[in-house]
Amino acid sequence: MPDLVFLKLNVGWNAHPNVPAPKVTLDGTVLGLQFLLNPYAYRAAQGETGTLTFMGCEAWRLGNVNDEGWYLGQCRYGKAAPGWGEFYELVGNDEARYLPEDWTSVSVASGGSRHFLFYLRDETFECLAADWAFKRDL
Repeated sequence: MPDLVFLKLNVGWNAHPNVPAPKVTLDGTVLGLQFLLNPYAYRAAQGETGTLTFMGCEAWRLGNVNDEGWYLGQCRYGKAAPGWGEFYELVGNDEARYLPEDWTSVSVASGGSRHFLFYLRDETFECLAADWAFKRDL
């Protein structure tokens, strides 16, 4: 399997850099992550939210590594990820995928799920799912 690659997925949008206020919802194996959008670097109104939807979710976590911990190398991907505050899909050999013990299981693991990672201001969101979509909330 190839080395681990971080594919940046957030193009033209991102979470608020100071107070993203993430909220997780779950309906069967469909997980939603709602957060405040960044109005400083992208087109977004103050208070506007966006939602990432993950279909076929197997597991998710909202961990406590923040930006300071990431820059100090206290995050398992801190030395590998291209940048803080971005939404990635991790592709390739990921020996560190299951190192955190705070994963919340949603369904039986199929082994074919994709690994998504979103660095927020004070938290790290991860999801193992079949696919994802982003929409701005109106």
